[in-house]
Amino acid sequence: MTAPGPTIAYLRVSTDKQADSGLSLDAQRRKVTLYAELHGLELAEVVVETASGGAVSGRPGLAGALERLRRARGGLLLVVKLDRLTRSVRDLSDLVALADRQGWSLASVEERLDTSSAAGRLVLNVLASTSQWEREAIGERTAAAMAQLRRAGRHTGGEPPYGWRVGAGGALEPHPGEVAVMATARELRAAGLSLRAVGEALAAEGAAPRSGGHWHPQTVARLLEPVAVGA
Repeated sequence: MTAPGPTIAYLRVSTDKQADSGLSLDAQRRKVTLYAELHGLELAEVVVETASGGAVSGRPGLAGALERLRRARGGLLLVVKLDRLTRSVRDLSDLVALADRQGWSLASVEERLDTSSAAGRLVLNVLASTSQWEREAIGERTAAAMAQLRRAGRHTGGEPPYGWRVGAGGALEPHPGEVAVMATARELRAAGLSLRAVGEALAAEGAAPRSGGHWHPQTVARLLEPVAVGA
């Protein structure tokens, strides 16, 4: 491997992943140093950045490394894993396109690829697309599992709808006090009272919204809407 320009190693950890196996700063530094030695590369700079977000934008360390490569019109950006740069296929594609335009290359230690060759670019695109597919598949499976829990009447997070509460084992069960308020509201509405008048009547009986305050017409309207739980 040749790098007609500076070889810059980019190391990144997120604040909550400092102790991740294989991703600590010390581990990343050892891997890029060994990689450089094996391939006869001299590390011109090792950029260390702590960033909790995965977005490429807003990372001054990476921006500085990219600017140095741009000025050199060549060189190599070396990372331990592609996800140290980004988990976004679009961001990764943009970086590869930028490298092509400016004449520098990208190499990853653990994925064993570099973009200085057509084969390396092909492998990188396949890996990036596979990574995105895996994330989307996980998201779909998670959504399906949450939907199944809702169908089974299990609470899946957030505040339960008015009239319901979280019981033993995470199952939703009717809230007796709130169910009574809902029944009164329906009776008043059926008798021809306006939404505002229904709210005033509920307040007069000592009932209040779950969050406190007044019964606004919009709040009363939501109170009258049927809520399907476990359907």
